[in-house]
Amino acid sequence: MMNSMNKLIDEIRVTLKPLEILVPADRQIACIVEPGEVHRALAYLKSSGFAQLSILTCVDWIEDGEFELVYILMNWNEGIHVQLRARIDRNEPVFNTITHIYPGARYYEREVHEFFGIEFKGNEDSYKPLFLERWDAIPPLRKDFDPQAYSDSKFPMRDRDRVFKSRIGGTEDERS
Repeated sequence: MMNSMNKLIDEIRVTLKPLEILVPADRQIACIVEPGEVHRALAYLKSSGFAQLSILTCVDWIEDGEFELVYILMNWNEGIHVQLRARIDRNEPVFNTITHIYPGARYYEREVHEFFGIEFKGNEDSYKPLFLERWDAIPPLRKDFDPQAYSDSKFPMRDRDRVFKSRIGGTEDERS
């Protein structure tokens, strides 16, 4: 297995010229590329046996002003996962869709759009709400989203002691 991993790492290094290659765990390779190289890298990996896009997710690097797109691919014949990572500008989060390479990405892009606000050009489905119907705040997985402020603005404060006491039959003194 190590020989196939080493061979793949060498092929990736020569073909994709990534910024960095990491081996985070057994049978896993992480490849960091420039955003402009993502489509070429995904097409190459798919043609090399990575037929399954397992997930597309995102990391908010708010302090760096960037979002990191993370594509996780699986090669079932070799039992190897590849993470392809690229960072994009957080202030203008726009990226071209990969649905022409991995058609199933349309739902992953939709989720990343909904939870992080990244626009995927070419995927008109990415604008449809997946989970957050009538959401009217910034996307909830961005690090600048304040869940307490959102809850306070949407849900009125209640006197919880009064509600609790009425459910258990009065105050503690009254029950003794």
